[in-house]
Amino acid sequence: MIHKIPWSTSSQVKLEQNVGKPSRVIHIRNIPNETTEAEIIQLGLPFGRVTNVLVLKGKNQAFLEMAEEISAVAMVAYFGGCVAQLRGRAVYVQFSNHKELKTDQTHSNASASAQAALQAAQAISNSAGAALVAGAGAALQPANGGTEIQGGPNTVLRVIIEHMLYPIVLDVLYSIFQRYGKVLKIVTFTKNNSFQALIQYPDTGSAQMAKTALDGQNIYNGCCTLRIDYSKMTCLNVKYNNDKSRDYTNPTLPSGDGDAHQLLTSELMPQRARLALALASRMSGGVLAQPFLGLGSGLASPYGVGVGGVGLPAFGALTLTPASPALRALAAPPLPLATVLLVSNLNEEMVTPDALFTLFGVYGDVQRVKILYNKKDSALIQMAEPHQAHLAMTHMDKLRVFGKAMRVMLSKHQTVQLPKEGQPDAGLTRDYSQSPLHRFKKPGSKNYQNIYPPSATLHLSNIPATVSEDDIKDAFTKRGFAIKAFKFFPKDRKMALVQLPSIDDAVAALIKMHNYQLSESNHLRVSFSKSSI
Repeated sequence: MIHKIPWSTSSQVKLEQNVGKPSRVIHIRNIPNETTEAEIIQLGLPFGRVTNVLVLKGKNQAFLEMAEEISAVAMVAYFGGCVAQLRGRAVYVQFSNHKELKTDQTHSNASASAQAALQAAQAISNSAGAALVAGAGAALQPANGGTEIQGGPNTVLRVIIEHMLYPIVLDVLYSIFQRYGKVLKIVTFTKNNSFQALIQYPDTGSAQMAKTALDGQNIYNGCCTLRIDYSKMTCLNVKYNNDKSRDYTNPTLPSGDGDAHQLLTSELMPQRARLALALASRMSGGVLAQPFLGLGSGLASPYGVGVGGVGLPAFGALTLTPASPALRALAAPPLPLATVLLVSNLNEEMVTPDALFTLFGVYGDVQRVKILYNKKDSALIQMAEPHQAHLAMTHMDKLRVFGKAMRVMLSKHQTVQLPKEGQPDAGLTRDYSQSPLHRFKKPGSKNYQNIYPPSATLHLSNIPATVSEDDIKDAFTKRGFAIKAFKFFPKDRKMALVQLPSIDDAVAALIKMHNYQLSESNHLRVSFSKSSI
């Protein structure tokens, strides 16, 4: 018997409590006021085809109709073992006492947003729904039968990554976004001190589902948050296939970086590829689990909690049981991740081990520095953890330091060796393992939350109350730095922002002013800021 749901009666809500008999219709309670039909559909999509949706925003409830009862049973069972979340709020999933969801033209099925969301869900279900229920590992294909559409409105997503605690390589983005459709092209870049990417799909349905599923999610537990909207561009023009951009429809494009790229490829890319594959193997719920889990990272425990978000099972490994690997971080074989960086094209007349220790210390705890005795424009830098080495490489490769654009890549060396007794060194090798200036030696240090790309604005901290704005400006001026702007934090005078004329100046100022003595007991702490004055 088909029940038409009488939404005009307030008593209807009471009838949906404590329902335990299986039904194709799912009742979802405690949804946020701003929840959209697409978000409700996204909760059910991994379990099978969605045929109808109704959102009761005034009652903070929604109904979702699945094509098959077995899909609804799987969904209720899954969310019985873990809490579903929408926009950070826990929602409750149960069977409805109605066997079918019939809505008239005054309700959400008649709205444009619901129709568009259902059509997108239908397209994905037609191309890969059976594979999802069966747990097949194939990537979702575009809804147009595989034809590559080279452009169109709302096929290009703009992705901004906030709180980028770990470096994000192009292969990681591809691993995440390819599950919602065939990714045609990706271009990555840094703008306004934030890492961004443009990702092109062949159809609007794939782009919409990716945006709905991933916007606001964290790539890694507690960090690397995705902010996604539609780009005004209708087609990406990719000139080079390298670690910054890629056209997956044209693998014959040049790398665009000559010999330098070949050097990068020979030593760096194999390790990056292994890293991306390891991270992709831990994909869970549209995001990645804690990176480097089980690889000796000091960050494993602070971010070992679950990812905030919907928490959908992984499309490529769907097994609907509470013990499924889709519900936790998958174990991966240990990788020989490098902690030693090879830095080249340095200004050998100005660079010192201490300067490199201070600069690279922004992104991790430097253990040892060795400027090469027979090639003083190059150095080896050993970081405490593999993720710190990747973080430093991501932010500082091609950064201008003392007038020269330095190159940073992973070294094949496992450690930086100290000189043997009697071996000529001229003070070019230093051990900093016991330095009191390490920023990240405490597990879960708040400094991890304030790592940003090099910028012209510096963040100053540990300023004593006796030190004035003029005192700080004078200290910078005496070291040869012009100050464009200065501002104390309004609620915490121990911190301030100082703006230099350029990023080059800010890099040099950070090297010279970090640990500058302001009083008998206070030394200045300097880092890059995401803000401007």
